Amino acid sequence: MGLRGEIFSEKAISGKRTYFFNVKENRHGDVFLNIVESKKSNSQDFERYSLIVFEEDLEVFVEGFKKAVKFIREK
Repeated sequence: MGLRGEIFSEKAISGKRTYFFNVKENRHGDVFLNIVESKKSNSQDFERYSLIVFEEDLEVFVEGFKKAVKFIREK
């Protein structure tokens, strides 16, 4: 059985948004990346959106991400 829970976390603050890059391990020992965007809503509450990328999909995800960033920077 794995560690369960967060094994690494990095926070990036950008204006009204905060991004969390969390590496977690589930009870079966599977490692995955959890990307969370958090921003203040109109009230005092926070809106949170989450994306999970599993270890076996990381290479494809990173390549797609790099292409999208390159497109934005060149535009």
